[in-house]
Amino acid sequence: MSETESHKRAKSKAAGKSGKTEVPISGNRRVDAVTQKRATEVERSGTSAGLDKAARRLRDSGKSQKVLQVPQKDMGKAKDAMKKVNVGGTVKNITGTKRVHVSKKK
Repeated sequence: MSETESHKRAKSKAAGKSGKTEVPISGNRRVDAVTQKRATEVERSGTSAGLDKAARRLRDSGKSQKVLQVPQKDMGKAKDAMKKVNVGGTVKNITGTKRVHVSKKK
């Protein structure tokens, strides 16, 4: 299935001028956008399984800052998914107007 325009737009905006998109990680997977310090995943499906997979990709990216971008209605589910996978980072809505910090378990 091809990417929606909003997914492409969010991914390229997250990468910025110096970042890259579709960066390979272990397990034959890819992270949507990566800069020097930040990994960003854009997950539009809203399903628990999709959000868990996106959180795992962020965890395995090896970057210090992790951002999961989702539609605003799915921000609560995304926060729960990051807690479940034990990933600390930020959950943002697609436009970037709202954000929620998620702490890693100690």
